[in-house]
Amino acid sequence: MAKGREKSDDRTVPKALRKPGETAAGEQRGGKAITASKQAMQLEMFGETADSPQGADDGAEVDQSMSAPRAVPKSPNRTRDAVPAMTMEEVANEENLRRAFQQVASNHGAPGPDRQSVEEVREHLDDALSALRSELLDGSYRPGNIRRVWIPKSNGGRRGLGIPNVIDRIAQQAVQQVLSPYYETTFHASSHGFRPGKSCHTAIAEAKQHLEEGYEWVVDLDLEKFFDQVNHQRLLARLEQTITDRRVLLLIHRMLKAKAVMPDGVVVRTEEGVPQGGPLSPLLSNIVLDELDRELEQRGHRFVRYADDCNIYVRSERSGQRVMAGIRSFIERRLRLKVNAEKSAVSRPEKRHFVGFTLRCEPLDGRVEVHLSERSKRRIDEKIRELTPRTWGQSLRDCIRGLNEYLLGWIGFFHIASVRGLSMLDAHIRRRLRAIAIRHWRKRRSSASWKPLKPGRRSWWCLSNTPPVTRVLTNARFAERGLVSLEVVWASYQTRPNIIIAPEQLALALG
Repeated sequence: MAKGREKSDDRTVPKALRKPGETAAGEQRGGKAITASKQAMQLEMFGETADSPQGADDGAEVDQSMSAPRAVPKSPNRTRDAVPAMTMEEVANEENLRRAFQQVASNHGAPGPDRQSVEEVREHLDDALSALRSELLDGSYRPGNIRRVWIPKSNGGRRGLGIPNVIDRIAQQAVQQVLSPYYETTFHASSHGFRPGKSCHTAIAEAKQHLEEGYEWVVDLDLEKFFDQVNHQRLLARLEQTITDRRVLLLIHRMLKAKAVMPDGVVVRTEEGVPQGGPLSPLLSNIVLDELDRELEQRGHRFVRYADDCNIYVRSERSGQRVMAGIRSFIERRLRLKVNAEKSAVSRPEKRHFVGFTLRCEPLDGRVEVHLSERSKRRIDEKIRELTPRTWGQSLRDCIRGLNEYLLGWIGFFHIASVRGLSMLDAHIRRRLRAIAIRHWRKRRSSASWKPLKPGRRSWWCLSNTPPVTRVLTNARFAERGLVSLEVVWASYQTRPNIIIAPEQLALALG
């Protein structure tokens, strides 16, 4: 993304999307303006661009000395006759738009730059969808700006999200619903991120299988700022191989180029990347990385990919180093993406973090155990401290209610791991709740529970583990108030049938 203040709304169609001799939208030819709808019907894409499939190297080794290849290889077994219609009429279909709105509404997303909420759109939904449908069909629809927000990451960094307006999220979701049925049938089985029926759990199950078969070294690849560095030209060229309606391609191009409103109010142009936060970005990211999946398959590698995190499983460290060098060259030279050298490594799987877990091979019997990663352990400790502050000003029941909501979701995701120390974590949570309770007692010193306590110089944390407190606030008392026990819930999961069910994925999309 190129930074800088924008002074005008650049709606011109790039040369790559026009026939030779065509002009940009709004330019004059023989005294007559070319409308966007006529222009969209005449688009010819990337016929002779640098990324044309004619420049492919037909599977040449990427680690050989040669100029950086720019080709976008054609997807296997895809012919024009076999491609189902993915047209603007399907995108703008009234039923499709209504389904798109229902999906956007169910995500409870935040407002975009126009500050219009989902409920405000719902109040005049018929008129809004009618206008959106007309604009999509006649080519006059233009996506609005996106609101850039920053969210902290567990490693201390931050991730940028782009939140479109509600109407723009409906348009993106409508496109996603038309494209997804086709592309889902073409994606590799080892791709697990943001796909129906797949999740972090299915990714871990496949990784376990590779380890059990003797592939006990992992090439852990992490793409640096992947969502911000996707090359628009290559992505559109890849879409052009399967989407025949040029109006849909032009619509996606305009969505990619939507300008971003930064937190300080500066508006910047988007030159590359697929902004996280919209309904279409997960599908587009999988389309981009499907090329990596096919390359790994062609080379005969065993791998598991979840979004931009990819683990390749090999039998030895030496093999892993060779694979790392070859695939890194492919990613950086062919895909024009960058591998994060600090987060990528060839290592044993128990030392690597993958979708919240680590895998460990037992040396005696070869069993593979799933454990929490150190990052996941730190994250739940931080979250518990956040949910049980010593200065909690509401009732203890409200605090327990908020804790339960988080703990049930957490154990629902991490129950596939052999989690040790859950009883200690339960005890830690109860002690933090006791510290909140005795602080409340002090505010009303007439309470019989407060009288046996002699605070002195002791902190609330020290007082929370004294006999008078533990006799009053027993474990059974917390259970009566509905506090979830992680140990009990985890044990209940272990007695259920061993069936992998894809939980709702923690998508980054806010709309």
